[in-house]
Amino acid sequence: MTDSATLPREDETSNSETCARAPVGLLAELTHRCPLQCPYCSNPVDLERANTELTTQEWQHVMRQAAELGILQIHLSGGEPTARKDLEDIVKTAAEVGLYTNLITAGVLLTKERLARLQELGLDHVQLSIQDVDAANADRIAAYKGGSDKKREVAKWVRELDMPLTINAPLHRQNIDNLPAIIDYSVEVGAGRLEVAHIQYYAWALKNRAALMPTREAFMKTVEIVNEAKERLKGILVFDFVVPDYYAKYPKPCMGGWGRGIMNVTPSGRVLPCHAAESLPGLEFENVRDRPLADIWLKGQAFEMFRGTEWMKEPCRSCSRKEIDFGGCRCQAYALTGDAANTDPACSLSPLHQDWAQVAKEESHKPSPEFVYRRMGKSGPAAGA
Repeated sequence: MTDSATLPREDETSNSETCARAPVGLLAELTHRCPLQCPYCSNPVDLERANTELTTQEWQHVMRQAAELGILQIHLSGGEPTARKDLEDIVKTAAEVGLYTNLITAGVLLTKERLARLQELGLDHVQLSIQDVDAANADRIAAYKGGSDKKREVAKWVRELDMPLTINAPLHRQNIDNLPAIIDYSVEVGAGRLEVAHIQYYAWALKNRAALMPTREAFMKTVEIVNEAKERLKGILVFDFVVPDYYAKYPKPCMGGWGRGIMNVTPSGRVLPCHAAESLPGLEFENVRDRPLADIWLKGQAFEMFRGTEWMKEPCRSCSRKEIDFGGCRCQAYALTGDAANTDPACSLSPLHQDWAQVAKEESHKPSPEFVYRRMGKSGPAAGA
């Protein structure tokens, strides 16, 4: 049985036991609406419409349930979370129940007045995403004009309000050569942390893999750049470095291990073990409108499916790393092998690892195709992009 199968019945579970098993964080996808059309967006290809979204009161109830469950951090995401006119009400409730709130935003819809109001209501941290520091290239990647100047302005507001700032820089073949400038930018705007996040290839990024995949040589250069910058900027800038799976020796543990540390709530209230889990067949995703959050986390079918290690096939089952990386990403395993229980091909021990490394090599050396931009309905090249 999986490690969740020995959990006591709901009426036998004490508050302390529940908190001991609680996820550290909850990713709250408040909406899939977004003015940007980034071709690597982690939202599902089938985006949820505004008329399916949880109401203000429903999101506030999620915040209260999260605190009761023992969750510490709420990551307010999207789409673009500032597209919600009730973001203030959601932040206020999250702060009132003791949750640390992190706003993950593209920044382009914010005003200084609204940011200050969010801080007054309890917002703790801002994570600002950028597409590039080259303004024209950033506009092209996001299919949104003028974003770079606004993002720099938002970063300035965050620091003027004395709030902690993280810069999130998704990295791929179309901006990888500008990594040194991205690091300099992060220092200039006063960020305390920079996430150098090589693209992970599922959802929209999988559709655009050939346009986004860097060469191995370009990736290895980023390792050198980041390692040098870590030493040079000690005490100034903290780095999070996310390796592209296709060039990894071992996979990353999916969300720190499936059903172990993070949970995700979609705009319409479905509760997922990870933000891409809906791509997997055979899983039942329950809704916070129908079942308590704690009950879904502790006993939900989707959460129990790949919790622990008993579900594993070889070579994972007998691997000494099975409780380190937990077999890698289930969604990537399914996307690349057709079976979510297979070893993630990102792992060098997977029998398919070399096949997918060869795919990455071939795609990264061919001319880049046009982006398939993220958008509601029919996707394709953006008008004027």
